[in-house]
Amino acid sequence: MRYFPDPDRDLNLGDVNRVVEAAFADHGKGLVQMPPKVYITLPAGDFRTMPAYLPSLGIAGVKIVNVHPDNPKVGLPTVMALTIILDLATGRPMAILNATRLTDMRTGASGAIAAKYLAPKKECVLGIIGTGRQAEAQVRATAQELPLEQVKVWSRNPAHAEAFAARLSPLSAISQSIEKVCDCDILVTTTPSRVPIVKSEWIHAGTHINAIGADAPGKEELDPEILHRARVFVDDPAQAFHSGEINVPISRGLYQPWMIAGTLGEIVIGKRKRESKDEITIFDSTGLAIQDLAIASIAMRQASGMELPFL
Repeated sequence: MRYFPDPDRDLNLGDVNRVVEAAFADHGKGLVQMPPKVYITLPAGDFRTMPAYLPSLGIAGVKIVNVHPDNPKVGLPTVMALTIILDLATGRPMAILNATRLTDMRTGASGAIAAKYLAPKKECVLGIIGTGRQAEAQVRATAQELPLEQVKVWSRNPAHAEAFAARLSPLSAISQSIEKVCDCDILVTTTPSRVPIVKSEWIHAGTHINAIGADAPGKEELDPEILHRARVFVDDPAQAFHSGEINVPISRGLYQPWMIAGTLGEIVIGKRKRESKDEITIFDSTGLAIQDLAIASIAMRQASGMELPFL
């Protein structure tokens, strides 16, 4: 068994986008095994287990990932993750990967793929709400798929927004009010908010929204009215009902499961698509185990690891 402590080193973002896109295509065709992630609530956060089998890549395994919002106060990342890869023939553990940075990258890739297919035009202004690691992953991955005319940034802490915008160089980036940031072609929300922070009146016709931050029950970033104005696509329906952007509106009877327009996998394979330049579209991302297997497959090919004994 091999342990990969830094499998994200030197990974090409374009390659990550492509392998994640292919995994979504397999999902759209019904070619994967992947039950919904399981949540365990802890006193200061939670952890999730995410098993899957991706036959096209000949890979199976499980990721364990935590979310502890107060971790930065003690010098730890909010999100940390470990992926275990199993031998298909025997079930023997073949590899263990430090998946903390891989999680950022594969989530960024899903947003980038959604933007590739659902953005209203070729060259876009991107608005980003939140300035953490996932926000940067989303911008970097999306820039691989579409020319970004400008990036608008908002954070509750204006100093964080200014610093984040500076880090995005050579992309043209500017810190603005949340209302001005929402005046864009692609809006990406990456906060852990449990109350809507994006108002419906700020979203104009033609906007595509990547709703990334809501990944657990009770989290919500968008005014539910936006959902009624938009066509909503999810990564996986069962997970979205439970813990995506739509989870709170569904629990309160403000949105119904049948209103979902489809999945990202169906978009990738051409079964669904943007129908007009003026419609609002939303990608509700919860994060899929097949994304973790997809990025692990390329990370293990090029990263160096160390042997660990097992049996």
